[in-house]
Amino acid sequence: MKKTTFVLVLLLFFCSYGTFAQDTVRVSMQEFIERGIENASQLDYEQQKIHLAENQIDQVNAKRYLPSFEFSTQHGVVPGVVSQRDDLSEDEYYLDPNLKNDWEDWAVFTRAEVSAAQPLFTWGALSNAVKAAKSAAVAAKEQFEQQKSDLEVRLIELYQSHILTNEIMRLLEEATNTIKDIEKQLEEKQEEGAEDFDESDFFKFRIFKSEFASRAAEVRESAQMTRRIWNYVLQAGEDTLFIPEESFLDPVTGELREFDYYRMNAVSNRSEIKAIEAGMNAAEYGLEAEKSRNYPALVLGMSGSFANTPNRPRQSNPFIINNANYLSASFGLIIRQNLDFLSMNANVERRQLQYRQTKYLREAAVDGIELELNEAYKNASLSKTKVENTDEALLISKKWLRQEQLDYDFDIGNTKDLIDAMKKELELRVQKRRDIYDFNTDMLELHRKSGLPLTPIFNNED
Repeated sequence: MKKTTFVLVLLLFFCSYGTFAQDTVRVSMQEFIERGIENASQLDYEQQKIHLAENQIDQVNAKRYLPSFEFSTQHGVVPGVVSQRDDLSEDEYYLDPNLKNDWEDWAVFTRAEVSAAQPLFTWGALSNAVKAAKSAAVAAKEQFEQQKSDLEVRLIELYQSHILTNEIMRLLEEATNTIKDIEKQLEEKQEEGAEDFDESDFFKFRIFKSEFASRAAEVRESAQMTRRIWNYVLQAGEDTLFIPEESFLDPVTGELREFDYYRMNAVSNRSEIKAIEAGMNAAEYGLEAEKSRNYPALVLGMSGSFANTPNRPRQSNPFIINNANYLSASFGLIIRQNLDFLSMNANVERRQLQYRQTKYLREAAVDGIELELNEAYKNASLSKTKVENTDEALLISKKWLRQEQLDYDFDIGNTKDLIDAMKKELELRVQKRRDIYDFNTDMLELHRKSGLPLTPIFNNED
């Protein structure tokens, strides 16, 4: 059972273990996080959502000023006109009922038209639409912060696990040397034919040594995998070996406070809650904008048109327009009212449902956070206790091992007790590092669930 525990402890964490000549670069936790975020394509994807939301604001804002502004031209060739009446001037050709096309006289026809409409009063439809778009952009930014925070947690855990595995590798090396010393002493006793030498214990020891070697090989192989993950995260080349700046894994110094402290911070600081609240605002503004569309809108309309064809004279009578040669302009007030009330009422109802949906989503999110926090707080509290208890057990095991070594050196101890003491001391040393790792990551998760900053607890800033 003890051996099984020992194996599990070692296999849970992988060590970074360079095996060839490389430039070694020490990386602080903050640098590791920054480089990991910089190389994370997932965040780049989430960043585009923010840009899309900001683009939506620009689009809605643009509809507030001249949302309809068009200009078009037409060009072609048309025949001229000819009148048989000498009593009419060219600008009175409209009085000639027998006016005919002159197929021998061709000219270029050009027409230009411009029209614009400027909303003057829309009962708040446009301003509420802009506010809804801005709230949606805030929601996108908060969702990005949530993704970024989740990534930071994973990067910090990876950084901490690297330190842990480095320490386990050092313990592994010490244990290997100790096993060699014990084996050497057993072999000497066997050769000397010592009375206290037990052949059975020696066989057990050799079996333990073989099992230990297999487990050590597994740990070293897993450590190589961790190193490759680090290189992938940091986009490192083959000639560079990145290692953590810290050599030892210390427990975070931040105090585990009362549960209410974390709950209050979670409700007010969690990005998920902020994103949902921004979504609620967007739904509310969208509802108001939809209601405004039920009322008539006041619009200022403007239009202008110009046509010119040299061989078709412009007519001077303002009631007569020669479509090939004229100039006109107009502007005025327009009242627009959508009469499809059934569709508009359905749209308003849909907006009301969306608003209620976001309200329920917030309540559900708060309930979920309450459960998450309870779980995270329990884990942090339990892991803190484990660190303290394991530290005490480790002190006892060291005394036990020292006593067994003295007894063995004075030929009053036996091999089995020495090996048991050594195994227990090694297991507890590994277990202590693992408990510290669990405590740090549990505190990290507690701060993540509470919406609190993550790195300060590792910098004695909590």
